Amino acid sequence: MSDEIRWGVVGPGRIAENLVRDFAVVEGARLVAVASRSQARAEDFARRHGIERAHGSYRAVLDDPGVDVLYVATPHPQHHAVALGALAAGKALLVEKSFTATLAGAREVVDRARASGTFVMEAMWTRFQPAVVRMRELIADGAIGDVRAVQADLGVQRAYDPADRLFALSLGGGALLDLGVYVVNFAQMVLGTPESVTAVGSRFDSGVDAEAGLLLGWADGRNATLTTSLRNALPGQARVFGTAGWIDVLPRFHHPDTIVLHRAGAEPETITRPHTGGGYAHELDEVNACLRAGATESPVMPLADTLAVQEVLERAAQQLGVVHREDPGALGG
Repeated sequence: MSDEIRWGVVGPGRIAENLVRDFAVVEGARLVAVASRSQARAEDFARRHGIERAHGSYRAVLDDPGVDVLYVATPHPQHHAVALGALAAGKALLVEKSFTATLAGAREVVDRARASGTFVMEAMWTRFQPAVVRMRELIADGAIGDVRAVQADLGVQRAYDPADRLFALSLGGGALLDLGVYVVNFAQMVLGTPESVTAVGSRFDSGVDAEAGLLLGWADGRNATLTTSLRNALPGQARVFGTAGWIDVLPRFHHPDTIVLHRAGAEPETITRPHTGGGYAHELDEVNACLRAGATESPVMPLADTLAVQEVLERAAQQLGVVHREDPGALGG
């Protein structure tokens, strides 16, 4: 890997608009290409962000020899086909969460990445936020004793519109894949992979999940209570409980600047660790560091954790009567 890592974007949507701005504060990386199914849309994105090459198909950026790593920000069901195509082309990957629409799709991508020795990471920016990094350090140091439980919520109020991606089953819509992935990932990061998943919730008329409450359980009695919703706004807070105290992750917990440490018998300690740029720079730095080191996975967001989270999301969705599918034709056109 050269000193300068060359990036391409697949899917110039809202999340990509936000993430690419952080390349300005990431050293040793250059955004050189963008791909959309619309040539005009790709050219507009490239013009506004100073990107050299605009491709009018996803396939074209996979064939671009001047790209080392791709950031995939298409709708969830398209991640699977794009990722497999990218791996076949030898491109490293940063794939937006949720990683894929299905557990089977995620397993196939992970198996292909491991077999080829190609770097792949899910773009879960929460794990790289400085405040969350500090929280994990405190937990590892025993600041709150043995961790026994997690609470987390994340929800927004969206007017139902069956034409919007968020409400379209074919595009991976619903609360779980867009917002629930954050609360599940947070719980899995702290507690590991659960044995049991119990979900309650409701669906919109289009068939996607509107809201969900999850109870995750571990054989030793540890638990996580998680809430996500597209019906109503939620505070976006998280709390980690231990035998000697707890840690509050202040809203919104998925990209926080502040945590509060509550040790038994002591005054609360407020700890602030601001993020760099818009908060995406930290995961970009991680990918670049891993590529330079020749790593095929991130130790902070390993592929085993991605699969564990994907399994929880799928088990919860199935309990709500929601079945997602991958889009096998994502590379066409």
